[in-house]
Amino acid sequence: MYTPLPMRRWTDFFVLIAVLTAMILFFGVLRESFFSAATLGSVANRIPALALVATGMTLVMVTGGIDLSVGSLLGLCGAAVGVMMADWHWGLMLALVGSVFVGGLIGSTTGAVSVKLGLPSFIVSLGMLEISRGLAFLTTDSQTKYIGADIESLGAPIGGLVISSAFVISVLFVVAGQVLLSHTAIGRHWIAVGANHEAALISGVPVDRPRILAHALLGALTGLAAVFNCSRLGSADPNAGVGFELSAIAAVVVGGTSLMGGRGSVVKSFMGVLIIATLEAGLVQIGASEPVKRVVTGTVIVIAVLADTWRRK
Repeated sequence: MYTPLPMRRWTDFFVLIAVLTAMILFFGVLRESFFSAATLGSVANRIPALALVATGMTLVMVTGGIDLSVGSLLGLCGAAVGVMMADWHWGLMLALVGSVFVGGLIGSTTGAVSVKLGLPSFIVSLGMLEISRGLAFLTTDSQTKYIGADIESLGAPIGGLVISSAFVISVLFVVAGQVLLSHTAIGRHWIAVGANHEAALISGVPVDRPRILAHALLGALTGLAAVFNCSRLGSADPNAGVGFELSAIAAVVVGGTSLMGGRGSVVKSFMGVLIIATLEAGLVQIGASEPVKRVVTGTVIVIAVLADTWRRK
């Protein structure tokens, strides 16, 4: 039976809310402490960086691309923040601009190489994953840079609440990302290119610049996410972000963005972020080991891909 598109969108949204609610209740039954302020704070602190990267990843995946380097890029941008603030004694705002610039530069390079040379984005980003991680270690001499209170204020709760200013900023970027995707010309170009590259080309829609721009925005948002990650830890670790790309991709796919391109929603990706963050916090609460957490995350991605295939059929 055919379901009208607007109704289908609302159905998907309510399904995500139902999954999130069920997950919260499930972990709450297993561990009463799951409903504590400490757990809520842990989830809220995990969300900002993941929400920013998922926002950018949504834009890239809508165009039919993917970027596997964001975890390493998070580590590289964090390393840059550590050097700028701990070694060079730059202020927070200047270091933030520097981190966003580094992320945007790497993202633009990934996009340009992939688009201009006609290479699959996952291959190019796989190479950039190794390059970024190596640069992170070289930048910090393989040492953690301790920053302290100068950056921790971003991740501190606001007025006694569990949410931080980083959380509020990330939500604002989610809203901006959704507006950009749904209500602007560049957003329509992203969707058109992802839905049918050849048809978009024949129709006169620019196909190269939008894809490069999507990668550049993902890189810049990853740079900002690195600042938020450093604020949560109070330091810059060159090992930061290992496996982060899997969490970001899982959140976006769970939110209903198609791996084939042409369909996606930043707001639904944010719902996916809430689900992934809750899942990770719940697994920690019940004492799941790291291998078990990786198995569960991988299973979630596979299920989400199967669901996407079913929707497209």
